[in-house]
Amino acid sequence: MKHTVSVDRLQPGVFISLGELRWLDHPFLLNRFLLANEEQIKVLRSLGLKTVEWDPERSTVRPLPEADEQTAAEEFDFSSSVLDSMLDAKRSRTEQVRAQREGLARCERLFEEEATGLGEILRNLGSRPQECYGKAKGAVGRMVGGLINAESVAVHLVNMKIKEPGPAHHAMNVVVLSLLLGKAAGLGEEEMRWLGLGAMFHDLGKIDVPPRVLRNPQRTAAEEQFYQAHVGYGIKHAAAINDLPVAVRNVIACHHERWDGQGFPNHLSGARIPRLARIAAIANRYDNLCNPFDLKAARTPAEAVAYMFKQEKDGYDPELLQLFVKAIGVYPPGSFVTLSDGSIGLVVESNSRDLLHPLIMLHDPGVPRNEALLLDLRETDISISAAISPAKLPVDIVEYLAPRGRIDYYVEGVR
Repeated sequence: MKHTVSVDRLQPGVFISLGELRWLDHPFLLNRFLLANEEQIKVLRSLGLKTVEWDPERSTVRPLPEADEQTAAEEFDFSSSVLDSMLDAKRSRTEQVRAQREGLARCERLFEEEATGLGEILRNLGSRPQECYGKAKGAVGRMVGGLINAESVAVHLVNMKIKEPGPAHHAMNVVVLSLLLGKAAGLGEEEMRWLGLGAMFHDLGKIDVPPRVLRNPQRTAAEEQFYQAHVGYGIKHAAAINDLPVAVRNVIACHHERWDGQGFPNHLSGARIPRLARIAAIANRYDNLCNPFDLKAARTPAEAVAYMFKQEKDGYDPELLQLFVKAIGVYPPGSFVTLSDGSIGLVVESNSRDLLHPLIMLHDPGVPRNEALLLDLRETDISISAAISPAKLPVDIVEYLAPRGRIDYYVEGVR
């Protein structure tokens, strides 16, 4: 049930909604907020509003009692300079949102360019191994170069346009996530390059496994044996590359080994598993949880992190798993969240320097998706209340915030 109240009865502490106005029609940061001072009430009156919606549950006080007209008129003395200054701030905020949107679009272009190049590398590796290896080193070098000396790392959600991504997109995600974790683990530049190459080539052998086996979540014993053979096939394909470092080969050979010894193909355990392979294993598992072949079984980023930490922690190097959770955050990009003001949003960017205050895309049915408000929580007193599964949200909200359902990432170093 909607509650309306006269603007003359408002006071600080009343939670109001400007749902009838477009975001650009008023100077406030959000369409729904808790009134903080009398100046905001004066601005509401200057906009010509007589009544607004208010939420009793989110308000800390109730509206003022009814007052006669003369008292109300004498009580407020609006100064136009207040509105002007707020409108200036709103224009500045609009410019900042535009710059943020351009930054996200740039990261999407870079991701797609790298993923397209990676796809060509994987397709042609068998016929032109040395040429493709050179291109792979160049691609990894570009990503590592931007991270190695950066003070912090920004993780961007990528809104891919294609509906049927190939193996290159999984490989790209594993590269990005591996480098993110490698950076957090303090790897040097050479190790970061080896890690990136190993992550890029980790699934080379799957080209020799039929799709019906790869896509089957309920494999027979024979099919599972066939699936596990992709590790050996990958090593065979990698053998065609001259001078491929042992550390890179070991990522291909050991990315399915588990800390508890229950992995394959050699049932290695603990520190016997090469460290770069331990890193790639965490990145590979996380992406497979978020982006399985059957998207109906996909976990949200927050669910994937929680599942790995609570249900599968025996399978991973505990120190690296802790670092991964810290690096990607409790609310990784791609997480649906509820905010303290009741809004629903999607995390689209996080920074390793302040993981609890990411950049949020807000759901607002009155605003086209391509113009959706981007809210930097570092600049407001609004906070994340909880992560929420998209299965618990109305379909229109999910489609507005994440129309494709995949979770793809790009990382950049930030100074």
